[in-house]
Amino acid sequence: MTVSTAIARLNAADPDFARHLDHLLSWESVSDDAVNQRVLDIIKGVRERGDAALVEFTQRFDGVSANSIDDLILGRERLELALTRITPVQREALEKAANRVRMYHERQKQDSWQYTEADGTVLGQKVTPLDRAGLYVPGGKASYPSSVLMNAIPAKVAGVAEVVMVVPTPRGEVNELVLAAACIAGVDRVFTVGGAQAVAALAYGTESVPQVDKIVGPGNIYVATAKRHVFGQVGIDMIAGPSEILVVCDGQTDPDWIAMDLFSQAEHDEDAQAILVSPDAAFLDRVAASISKLLPTMERADIIEKSINGRGALIQVRDMQQAMDVANRIAPEHLELSVADPQAWLPHIRHAGAIFMGRHTSEALGDYCAGPNHVLPTSGTARFSSPLGVYDFQKRSSIIFCSEQGASELGHTASVLARGESLTAHARSAEYRILTQEKGN
Repeated sequence: MTVSTAIARLNAADPDFARHLDHLLSWESVSDDAVNQRVLDIIKGVRERGDAALVEFTQRFDGVSANSIDDLILGRERLELALTRITPVQREALEKAANRVRMYHERQKQDSWQYTEADGTVLGQKVTPLDRAGLYVPGGKASYPSSVLMNAIPAKVAGVAEVVMVVPTPRGEVNELVLAAACIAGVDRVFTVGGAQAVAALAYGTESVPQVDKIVGPGNIYVATAKRHVFGQVGIDMIAGPSEILVVCDGQTDPDWIAMDLFSQAEHDEDAQAILVSPDAAFLDRVAASISKLLPTMERADIIEKSINGRGALIQVRDMQQAMDVANRIAPEHLELSVADPQAWLPHIRHAGAIFMGRHTSEALGDYCAGPNHVLPTSGTARFSSPLGVYDFQKRSSIIFCSEQGASELGHTASVLARGESLTAHARSAEYRILTQEKGN
């Protein structure tokens, strides 16, 4: 196999470093007009024709010979059968990962709360799980049972009553690991449909597919475009961009380890981004040599090569503090702090989806079984977004109870502000509750 690496080398000391970095980071999840129109047509078809449209689109796009919607429904017994079809080692790994993910997310659960003021007014917050969540799972060869665990388990921990999974089975290709993961994670119903039609079915409902409150899970450009269009009708988790990893290293980690950590994200697809930042120029050279040495040994060498050459970079910085500044500027999905004392540098990190601490903590552990969620903000959105979690499947309602005295006192304040906004009905509604003796004062 012939592979070549020409990973970009940047230096933070260069006067045009910021411009080069912005160019490297730029990525737009933009659907072209043809994709956008096709998705709109599919959504319209599902809304108008329901199950019949789902069957037709599944036949056309996935090559599945389904005669009716019944052929696209998998019952709980089919998920349990999948558990017997995978190897004992695979089942043990899935169950161990699921237990760790569940244990971590149990700590995220929020409880309702209230407090009472001196005049008897009660204020608080009621936390309620969503009624139903929809989980999109890619199908066929690009199947990710780990994503099933990461999306379904937080929903179940949150108390979501029903989790509905959609997963395409192109040409009838069923992934038993995905179905086994769904069984372990507590998925309630599975429909073997995918693409924009699956998103539309979850968002609007059909005769057989129930309408959900929120859709989560990764997908291709058609799935992402459909999620954009149905947002507002339902909630969505995020519009995810390509996978990213940023490794900050002090130069003391084995360069082969770092090269493979970069590969771990680059192998996802050609648009994935792998960046190494270090103050040690000689170490950057050694990692570059490791990349060239190890790349021919990789099963997905072609994809890694395109990713590394197209969007990867080795960045030299002045010192570790500048490395932190660059990391915050990038706001990566995955950040490895491959340094001697990662805890000391943690307070300097403001923007990152997940932070992997120390030389032995590879990003791959987080993808599968460490416990925290691997659904993370990409493309710099870690500046304002968080990993998927239990809180994404819960909603909060404010609680306000006013005693007679409390309503009277608050009425004065509300009246002044309402009349200042020329909203007389607001003011008079509040004033009706002011006690008679106070009105006369």
